[in-house]
Amino acid sequence: MLTGFQNIPKIPELKRRLAFTFIMLMVYRIGVHVPTPGIDALALKTIFADQVAKGTLFALMDMFGGGALHELSVFALGIMPYITASIILQLLTVVIPHLEKLSKEGEAGRKQITKYTRYGTVIITIIQGFGLSIALERMTAPGGAPVVLDPGWDFRLMTVITLAAGTAFIMWLGEQITEHGIGNGISLIIFAGIVARMPVALLQVLGLLKEGAISIFLLIFVLAFMVVVVGAIIFMERGQRRLPVQYAKRVVGRKVLGGGSTYLPLRINTAGVIPPIFASSLMMFPATIGQFVEASWIQSLLKALGPGTLLHQVFYVGLIIFFCYFYTAVTFNPMDVADGMKKYGGYIPGIRPGKRTAEYIDRVLTRITFGGALYLAAVCILPSILVYKLNMPFYFGGTALLIVVGVALDTIAQMESHLITRHYEGFLKGKKFKGRR
Repeated sequence: MLTGFQNIPKIPELKRRLAFTFIMLMVYRIGVHVPTPGIDALALKTIFADQVAKGTLFALMDMFGGGALHELSVFALGIMPYITASIILQLLTVVIPHLEKLSKEGEAGRKQITKYTRYGTVIITIIQGFGLSIALERMTAPGGAPVVLDPGWDFRLMTVITLAAGTAFIMWLGEQITEHGIGNGISLIIFAGIVARMPVALLQVLGLLKEGAISIFLLIFVLAFMVVVVGAIIFMERGQRRLPVQYAKRVVGRKVLGGGSTYLPLRINTAGVIPPIFASSLMMFPATIGQFVEASWIQSLLKALGPGTLLHQVFYVGLIIFFCYFYTAVTFNPMDVADGMKKYGGYIPGIRPGKRTAEYIDRVLTRITFGGALYLAAVCILPSILVYKLNMPFYFGGTALLIVVGVALDTIAQMESHLITRHYEGFLKGKKFKGRR
């Protein structure tokens, strides 16, 4: 592996792309510390410490934003509005014929859908920014100090404009990284936000160790457990079910084309990290609403659904499994795959081309998706037990580990493709490093 990293400086294009990616991520991290006007930063940090402890939606957003939300910086909303808009567009592609047609038009269609995604991101950011500004005006620190120094429409409009501009700039940074850097820009921005907060989380753990809240043996166990979880994530994210595909020979003029055999790779975790993100957002949403509603029956219900409770874990697992199947059905259409194979003379041995092939692919995908859903649920639940039962920081949760490991796999795989293309050895001697794609 060291040989692979030593070969990176020998490739000018790869070296330039890595430098560009690093500079863009540095710009993002600098922007995280640029505050939004009109906020009492000390009071806001006190409130967010309580929000993280209660497991509200603000804690999840702050994790993805790399701490930008608890400081209410210009990047406070992070890249979450862009992700939400992208997912909404993917869902609408299934039900709106125009979007479905665009998705099949190649590069031109992709650019048009990207433009719609940008518009949707701005709209979502404006709505979230306005809601956040109103929520901040109602917040007070435990000592009674207000978070907003001068509440009113001036503050609301300034906050909406600032946060919308910050999210649009992050979106532009991500697109620039994807085009001129290495890896997926949006994923790397989320990766950078989570990784940047992990040293702080480690210091919190060391503080708990000094105070005697956790023992050294428990800390060693937690670290060993995290290593095992990371290994399991790497194994499962690279896992595939390969369906054999045979191509018949075709005669075109005087030439014989086609023939041979290949395989159709079906990922165990087709939905990626989307199910845990959606499930976490839905489970934290009631706790967030509970901050503003004081009805006794609502507070009792929220207590029963609180983080760490059995009912919370059951609902969380159920939502992860549901979104695994739902998102897989949205992003992978067996009928389209079967039609494409039939068009080019491909077939699965023993299965009739067309509808029968689509049904076979769907049946296999349904089975392996169940295994992938159980894997995601286990990865997200087990570390969550450490977070809530053993007082570990929020950043050691399963969702964070999934994102960090998955993005690292994809980025290293892209780097290796540059090395192999230019006849250099990859990171694993004699083997090709595989990402999730």
